[in-house]
Amino acid sequence: MTLAVRLRQVALITPRIEDVAVALRDELGLEPGWTDPGVGVFGLENRVLSFGDCFLEVLAPLTGGTAGARFVARHGEGGYMAIFQVAGRQELRRRLARLGVRIAWQVDLDHISATHLDPRDVPGAIVSLDWADPPSSWEWGGPAWRAGAPARPAPDRGLVGLEVAVERPEAAARRWAEVLGDGARLSGASVQLKAAGQALDFRAIDRRPGIVACRLARPGPARSSTIGGVRFDSEPTDHDKEET
Repeated sequence: MTLAVRLRQVALITPRIEDVAVALRDELGLEPGWTDPGVGVFGLENRVLSFGDCFLEVLAPLTGGTAGARFVARHGEGGYMAIFQVAGRQELRRRLARLGVRIAWQVDLDHISATHLDPRDVPGAIVSLDWADPPSSWEWGGPAWRAGAPARPAPDRGLVGLEVAVERPEAAARRWAEVLGDGARLSGASVQLKAAGQALDFRAIDRRPGIVACRLARPGPARSSTIGGVRFDSEPTDHDKEET
């Protein structure tokens, strides 16, 4: 089934790229990742690690003066970007134009399209709305995910939510719900992506703005780890819940 919208990838930014990538792999049980040379256009390097059919990305600035370098200088390491998969790119672009959302960067490739939204219009993180063909593929995941998915991506794990710190939580939630479209339902300072089983929660800034927590479904008991400035809360999978 093709979902209208779902959270597919979350990116952290840090000056300690190898340390953070190793911690994500070892503490969260992620698959070994790959390095995408394409992010060099933004003055960044990265490591992309798969988690079921979702992804966690670690970014690091290569030079000063870039958006990523300015973020790290201002806020330190932490959650930087939320990448959503959408079902249709033309409908998406008409919606963004209607809402007056500015586009920071956009690209159309053979099997994927990406649209980065201007954070002045959609606060809390860099939001990207990406379309993939076929829907199971994910170009940013590396060669194994181009034009399809690996034979057996782990079905019992994935991204189930984010916590985003912003100045005006309810206003930010409303804006995210607008740009995410029909698959998103607003509830106070939370956006529910019910078909995807995901929730995006917004709260007032405490220490720093941006993505401050990420919720994961994976086998085993509930547990929490802070890696690269982001708290990762692991929830039991549905199968684990049934057994308990």
